[in-house]
Amino acid sequence: MDVCSPLKPDSKLKHRPLTPLRVVRGVICLVVFLSTAFMILVCFAPIIAVILRLLSIHCSRKAISLLFGIWLALWPFLFEKINGTKVVFTGDTVPPKERTLLIANHKTEVDWMYLWDLALRKGSLGHIKYVLKSSLMKLPVFGWGFHVLEFIPLKRKWEVDEPVMRKLLSSFADPADPLWLAIFPEGTDYNEEKCKKSQIFAAETGLPVLSHVLLPRTKGFCACLEALRSSLDAVYDLTIAYKNQCPSFMDNAFGVDPSEVHIHVRRIPIEDIPESIADAASWLTDAFQLKDNLLSDFNTQGHFPSEGGGGGGGGGEEELSTLKCLVNFMLVVVLTVVLVYLTIFSTVWFKIYIGLSCAYLATATYFEIQPMPILDFVKATCVCNRPRSE
Repeated sequence: MDVCSPLKPDSKLKHRPLTPLRVVRGVICLVVFLSTAFMILVCFAPIIAVILRLLSIHCSRKAISLLFGIWLALWPFLFEKINGTKVVFTGDTVPPKERTLLIANHKTEVDWMYLWDLALRKGSLGHIKYVLKSSLMKLPVFGWGFHVLEFIPLKRKWEVDEPVMRKLLSSFADPADPLWLAIFPEGTDYNEEKCKKSQIFAAETGLPVLSHVLLPRTKGFCACLEALRSSLDAVYDLTIAYKNQCPSFMDNAFGVDPSEVHIHVRRIPIEDIPESIADAASWLTDAFQLKDNLLSDFNTQGHFPSEGGGGGGGGGEEELSTLKCLVNFMLVVVLTVVLVYLTIFSTVWFKIYIGLSCAYLATATYFEIQPMPILDFVKATCVCNRPRSE
């Protein structure tokens, strides 16, 4: 059995020191990101996620993706332009605006945030949704955003999660709605203790013994394929690696780690994914065995094989435009300032609206409430009330 070994730091790219300037800058970034998220949510969610959704789910999702895509673009700006983290893409160049299922390894708590860097480049930032643990829905403000963006919360008990997941997946089946659905089949982030348990289980069941990823859980992946296959274009298999260390959320906020993020992309046309559940599960296991090999190469060479040691922005992905990032940042900040001004100095009715909005978002997130379009509700009521033939 192989011994688990984390990726070794690159000796040439040192961990950035946490200087007072980085602390101040990080606190300012967190305040800006949290305040802008809060104001955009409480001011616009009742309109686009409730009233508009009562008329059309498609129009509601389009408005949500546009508005929150602008806010989400702040994060790649933080990572790449403010922190100076180098994001290196290798492998396949994927076309823009496909409907796709993304699978990725889970090295740390912030892997999912770096998918935004790819989604932004493909014009799909507002369309990305995640399958995530339900405890994250309890995060202040961000949990409200996860609910509005229709992320799928799981409790990691399949008998409980399956009906919830299938219900939400069925609502994503309309090919007219753009979709990037991201899942992390390992089910938890990687560490050596979890790796050893995964290796023991693999050895006992005759499955591949992996050293740099955990053995994937296949039920969620197969459920996604079963519900969405007819409307998907492809599966994107993403392998993520870091220099120097796997970052935490606070590392990202203060810009101390990572120095580089490497994302290797494989695009698999949906017709190349086996249709049977057993074969699809085997395909996923093979995909993670390939990830294990890729991460082993990264561990020894400091780059994925297709980079050829050059460390450039492979995969044909261009650098983000600093000007566009700054314009987007200013747009979000100015919008937030206007909303704050209205909240403080406008009429009492606007303050009541903000209070009711907060109450709705907290309640809807806690009870997982998504309004049903009026026409769909009427149709469902008519079907339920229709007399049954003997």
